[in-house]
Amino acid sequence: MAKRRCDGCGKKVKIAGGIGDLWGFNFGPTGGMILELTDGTEHFLCLDCVDSLPEDHEPTAVDVAALPTESE
Repeated sequence: MAKRRCDGCGKKVKIAGGIGDLWGFNFGPTGGMILELTDGTEHFLCLDCVDSLPEDHEPTAVDVAALPTESE
């Protein structure tokens, strides 16, 4: 299974699909998703970071930048 680094925290998470899954038969779930935010930016975020986005307003790139990184 391929991995991609989260734009929020920097953690590497699994990405389902792709040629690696075809030959390895590793059909586990994806650990993140690409979100297109209302400010027009796109970010790949792990599911923990998606859950950490503010709920009181539409998230923007500023909110993604404010997410804690792995080292914090």
